[in-house]
Order: sequence, then C-alpha cells, then structure tokens
Amino acid sequence: MDVKLNESVRQVLSDYLEMNHHRKTPERFAILDAVYTLQGHFTLEEVSEYLEQNNFRVSRATLYNAMRLFMKLRLVVRHRLQDGTRYEANYANANHSHQICSMCGKVSEVKAPEIVRVIDNTKLKRFRKDGFALYIYGICSTCQAKMTRKKSKMEQVKTKKQNKKA
Repeated sequence: MDVKLNESVRQVLSDYLEMNHHRKTPERFAILDAVYTLQGHFTLEEVSEYLEQNNFRVSRATLYNAMRLFMKLRLVVRHRLQDGTRYEANYANANHSHQICSMCGKVSEVKAPEIVRVIDNTKLKRFRKDGFALYIYGICSTCQAKMTRKKSKMEQVKTKKQNKKA
C-alpha cells in the first residue's frame, strides 16, 4: 500500500472521529488498512478473511458499521453488481467507469477521460456533483468467443443433420 495514501485516509478517519467525538478504535483503523491493501473490488468476506489472516478478528457488525462509516466519508464506494455487493477503495478516485459482462459478471475499470470531461462540463440544477461511477454493460471478449464457438458447433450439427436427410 502507498504510505502517503495510507496516511491520508487514516487522517480523514481520525479527523472525523475527533470532530464527532467518536472513539478511535483499533478495529476501525485495521479495517481501513485492509480496505486500502486489497486491490480492486472486494467483498466484506474478503476483508474479514484478510483481517483473520493477519490475526485481527472483528465482528460482522463492526465490519458493517465501519464500511458504512467509510462510505459516508467517501473512503469506500459500494457497487451492487450481478454477483453481489462489492466495495472499492475510493479516496482520490472519485470518477471512474466500469465495464460489466452481462454473461459472466466480470468487472473491469475503464479509463475514459472523454466521459469525465463530459460529466465535469455538465451543469446540473441545484446540485453540486463531487464524483461519479458509470456502469457499462455488455459482453466481454471471452464470453463472445464462447458464444461464437457454440453457434458454430450448432451450425455444424444442423448441417450434418441436413446432409443425412438428403
């Protein structure tokens, strides 16, 4: 994990906890460190497993409450995808797009500066935007190849049946 990033997100959490008179518990900071150590999209189960592997156990309620707090602070973003709810570290990554395969559910990030530019230049009435997430649904190349192979096999079988009848 990037040390500077780690210090920044820890400071955001620490400042919030102080300003709102909440306790600075080791559990909150351990969960935050786990979130920023895991790469890409992750589930709460993966965070829990990571913590257990590092000999740090937290209750399910503590994990849920911490994630809810991190989402409020925009340190984490929640994605509700085909294969369930996934989370992603979000600090300094407010604008990003995802492509999601409708067949296999694979999710990957898309770098699209044109989309960012268009949304940044979009004027909204009585609303101050501070970030966005875009989901683009379609079929990935792997699933497209599988569909093509399957279609080709079906056509071969159909041709063989027609040849037998002739």
